[in-house]
Amino acid sequence: MKKLFLATLCFAFLTVHGQTVDEVIQKYAANLGGLVSFNKIKTAKMTGIYTVQGNDIPMTVQVVNGKAVRSDLDAMGTQIINVYNNGKAWKQNAFAGTPTPTEVTSGPELSELKIQSSLAPVLMNYKALGHKVELIGQEEVEGIKAYKITLNFEDVGRVTTYYISTKDYSLIKSESERDMAGQIVKVESFYSDLKEFKGVKFFMTRQQKMNGEVFQTTKIESIELDVPIDEKVFDMPKQ
Repeated sequence: MKKLFLATLCFAFLTVHGQTVDEVIQKYAANLGGLVSFNKIKTAKMTGIYTVQGNDIPMTVQVVNGKAVRSDLDAMGTQIINVYNNGKAWKQNAFAGTPTPTEVTSGPELSELKIQSSLAPVLMNYKALGHKVELIGQEEVEGIKAYKITLNFEDVGRVTTYYISTKDYSLIKSESERDMAGQIVKVESFYSDLKEFKGVKFFMTRQQKMNGEVFQTTKIESIELDVPIDEKVFDMPKQ
């Protein structure tokens, strides 16, 4: 009887103190301001610096929340443009063999651009997007104990693992496998400098590592929410 009582107490402790994946995600979302608050934002304009191989590249991102996104990078006078607009997309990048505006037709690439059109972090909105998540335990990252959650992007064919602090439910790191010049490598993204704008929070710095070495960093310098955006900027120029 004593053993049964102790076993019952242990089960009760685990039930009270255990976290389901949705409970962890809900607290993570609340820490950033909540999904409802993100969805209320109509537009956003962000400017910053994208650093790769020691080169600082000015960057501008314009978003019509849930509908369209355009990112512009000026790499030594060469324009790198990626655009998604309501189911269609196009790009321009001379370094990648597309020196003129070119329609994006492949499924995974189109899906990746679509994800960027929503201001709410994808993990926060996984149900509406039709993705699957799983809490697979806890792990220490950068000296911080974290929940380890996998998110399966079925339409992209990619699984991303998120590490969320057990203390304050902030995102510490995410990691996924990417195709780099035909080679599959693990890319780790570290997030820092969390700032609040109109009740929602954004990480201003994302540092990405490959094989433990930093290969690119994105630093957001300014974020403007609910500002006028001419939606013509999302149209692909006629050739």
